[in-house]
Amino acid sequence: MNKIVKKQKLADGINLFEIEAALIARKRKPGQFVILRLDETGERIPLTIADVNREKGTVTIIVQVVGKTTEQLGTLGEGNSILDVVGPLGQPTYIKKFGTVVAVGGGVGHAVCYPIARGMKDAGNYLISIIGARNKKLVILEEETKSFSDELYITTDDGSYGRKGFVTDQLKEIIESGKKVDLVLASGPAIMMKFVSLMTKEYRIKTIVSLNSIMIDGTGMCGVCRVEVGGKTKFACVDGPEFDGHEVNYDLLMKRLASYKEEEKLAHECYLKTMANSEPIN
Repeated sequence: MNKIVKKQKLADGINLFEIEAALIARKRKPGQFVILRLDETGERIPLTIADVNREKGTVTIIVQVVGKTTEQLGTLGEGNSILDVVGPLGQPTYIKKFGTVVAVGGGVGHAVCYPIARGMKDAGNYLISIIGARNKKLVILEEETKSFSDELYITTDDGSYGRKGFVTDQLKEIIESGKKVDLVLASGPAIMMKFVSLMTKEYRIKTIVSLNSIMIDGTGMCGVCRVEVGGKTKFACVDGPEFDGHEVNYDLLMKRLASYKEEEKLAHECYLKTMANSEPIN
């Protein structure tokens, strides 16, 4: 059992949880993730380790409510426990001094970019961060990212905060300003990573993306997380989750991500109906 020691609402439907997991905190490196299961009948879901506190023995995850399990997790609070938290899983990010690095985080995907970007800054890189969201209320980790970024840009789809438009609009402006960009990191919706990669390929800028494929066991045995990279099948859980953005088959990734949409929707609706019909505990 892993106890929740802190819960914080970051935005509408997005919560931060700090969870006791001393062994994971001790070993984790930027780019790695955990798989958690809330209870014995629960599904296993992968979540990026956004931060760790080795002294306290805790890991931090950031979760957006998108389905039954994340909805259920959102009902838990400080003092509650999670049955299983397994990790650290996946290959850590290759961090070194590249020069100028642009970290692009879309939506809750910025929680993935956040620890990697900080690691790149600690390695001596000039760091430019771009945070994208649908609107101002969904922008997360702005002040935390600002604290270690040399430049920070915000984009919102509706123009309610920062620049109106997409992260690709801001990225293109940075590239075309004449600034030499040595590496781009991107994490967020698959469609966002696709268009970031198409742009950087045009400018011949090395790009690393963190793929949000469906996972179950997280150890390479089930094959559910398979993705096509450079024409070859890779497992995001053990070969990734990071890959060369110019070699990912995003159309296949998006097709696979939609495989269980109807089942996920039904499970979420059933859970909400069950909760609504439950008698309150006095």
